[in-house]
Amino acid sequence: MEEEQSHTNTKKELPHTVAMMPITGMGHLIPMIEFAKRLTRHHSLHVTFLIPTNAPPSKPQTTLFSPLPRAISHVFLPQVSLSDLPPNTKIETIISLTVLRSLPSLRHSLVAIHRVAALVIDFFCTDAIDVAGELHIPSYIFFPSPAMALSFDLYLPRLDQEVQCEFRDLPEPVHIPGCNSIHGKDLMDTIQNRNDDAYKFFLNHCKRFSLAKGIIENSFPELEPQVIKWLLKDEPGRPPIYPVGPLVNEDIAQTEEQCLCLKWLDEQPRDSVVFVCFGSVGTLSRAQMEELALGLEMSEQRFLWVVKCPKDYIADVDAHADPLDFLPKGFVERTKGRGLVVPYWAPQIQILSHGSTGGFVSHCGWNSILECVVNGVPLVAWPLYAEQKMNAVLVTQDVKVALRPKVYESGLVEREEIASVVKTLMEGEEGKKLLHRIKELKVAAAIALGENGSSTKRISELALKWKGETAACII
Repeated sequence: MEEEQSHTNTKKELPHTVAMMPITGMGHLIPMIEFAKRLTRHHSLHVTFLIPTNAPPSKPQTTLFSPLPRAISHVFLPQVSLSDLPPNTKIETIISLTVLRSLPSLRHSLVAIHRVAALVIDFFCTDAIDVAGELHIPSYIFFPSPAMALSFDLYLPRLDQEVQCEFRDLPEPVHIPGCNSIHGKDLMDTIQNRNDDAYKFFLNHCKRFSLAKGIIENSFPELEPQVIKWLLKDEPGRPPIYPVGPLVNEDIAQTEEQCLCLKWLDEQPRDSVVFVCFGSVGTLSRAQMEELALGLEMSEQRFLWVVKCPKDYIADVDAHADPLDFLPKGFVERTKGRGLVVPYWAPQIQILSHGSTGGFVSHCGWNSILECVVNGVPLVAWPLYAEQKMNAVLVTQDVKVALRPKVYESGLVEREEIASVVKTLMEGEEGKKLLHRIKELKVAAAIALGENGSSTKRISELALKWKGETAACII
């Protein structure tokens, strides 16, 4: 009897565990991991990631999980087969079906975890809410994109009922609640073909947001004041919103390659280098790569450019192509000294935090924008895919920390435009205003995540709730 009582007490003393179900995209994984770190570091919670897969995990994915504290564990759920899908299936459909087909494995894993306090899911995983409900586990959605995008997603089910045509064909801009209006062509790629399965899956996820106990948003009021104020209002059918950003990855060890890159930056004057990078998967066409190269050369600014093979390059012709081979002849030699071209990848966080970096030509992924805010680096907004056009509108028109180059009828941003925008960012009066504004946001971001900051309080509120305690209402 004593042994049984002792076993019961031991189970009670186990820490509360928050289960998290991400998707494997780096822009979704990174902020959720940062959120987990804060829960374990400051609130004595354990976190277990349950990751749906349809292929073996990539090296970047496994690397993200390898240096984490012991209080954070992870399980790659058994791979599901998607062999029945056609080769042109869009990524949103692939993600949604991967999650759907992983639900039995998710249920099995949740049952095996002691004292699950909550299930935090990526917004592409809303079908998991049903499994959690069967096990009496509260579900929370983690939203890694801007609050503007969250407001739009909450509004989409209504917009879908009111509009018959494609959104890009609307004669008037779409009014997103709490935000400025935005043209339909600038809305995320996922919704631009309403007959595609990707749109139908996405719409279904948006409809299911109301089933969650709360939505955790990777932004903060000073960055998006108008829309966050609107989202924090009580609305029938809308879960509570918890702005907890900016969550960016700052715990990265340096490799020898990174040190060489940073050593070059050490030799440059303060705020003199424009960093050019289009994210982990963003690529340009050959023609656009040439225009960008010649534009950077014409700008006469120092630059650090992460170059990838062009998107219209057929990889199976030569699996080991050097991205630098696609640059204009003589470009590397002509810009030697004031420019550094790096193939495939560079340590973005360390580069943006370096004193020599004064600007960033970016694809406008939300993680990259938040990293700019945290480090006080203004941008040239060059969106490529997903919701990046919406993000570009946000940082240029609303937040006013970026310039956006003109895209010509050819579909290209031409060299003269690139040279002009980069030079304005780094030397012009408008660039100085952007710099001043983003330096203000840098301070605000540090305060939000400081000891008594708004984001810190929201995270504490969630942690207390998940531990079964009563949290004071934050106004």
